[in-house]
Amino acid sequence: MAKMHPDLQLDGVQLSVGGRALFAPLQARVAGGQCLTVMGPSGCGKSSLLACIAGTLDPVFEAQGSVRVGGTVLDGLPPERRRVGILFQDDLLFPHLSVGDNLAFALPAAVRPAALRRQQIDAALAAAGLAGFASRDPATLSGGQRARVALMRTLLAEPLALLLDEPFSKLDTALRADFRRFVFEHARSRGLPVLLVSHDPADAAAAGGAVIELGDVAPASWTPV
Repeated sequence: MAKMHPDLQLDGVQLSVGGRALFAPLQARVAGGQCLTVMGPSGCGKSSLLACIAGTLDPVFEAQGSVRVGGTVLDGLPPERRRVGILFQDDLLFPHLSVGDNLAFALPAAVRPAALRRQQIDAALAAAGLAGFASRDPATLSGGQRARVALMRTLLAEPLALLLDEPFSKLDTALRADFRRFVFEHARSRGLPVLLVSHDPADAAAAGGAVIELGDVAPASWTPV
């Protein structure tokens, strides 16, 4: 039987500050293996939308609506129970840990014994083109290498959905195109629904899905055909 990949669903999601709505209610379903790009001007609530989905929204915001991944309602769940991975502009690797230990940090506790954990770390590094880098200090890696390690760390946590908060914006043009391909290929191969926030139309084009512009007066909605 084929593996069923969960959808990411936004049902009337809207954020407000002091009673002022940042954007119209969002209605969207992102199927596994597909990507929805959210664009809009600075301050329109794009990154806060991702924080709402991930469970890290600043309490200054008020959230309405509901978020689901598969059949699970995420509303009210702590971040660690949501199984939602997120990549930011910065790679956020732990500087006091080796590359391998950074990856090990993300592995679920149920992955045992130690030999299996090492096997999964080595496989992740090989997939990133970084075989043999487990003992390396993250400070010795290039920007593109650090970005790939950050993605593999996120994927080792076995998320059911992937959020991308402009993770390509700090890379130069050549690295940006390469890392975009790397991210979307791995997300599609795992059947993950992806929500991308970006200012760059080239990012949206590489994602290959539909685009929602925050700040629209009418409620924004998208459902893949």
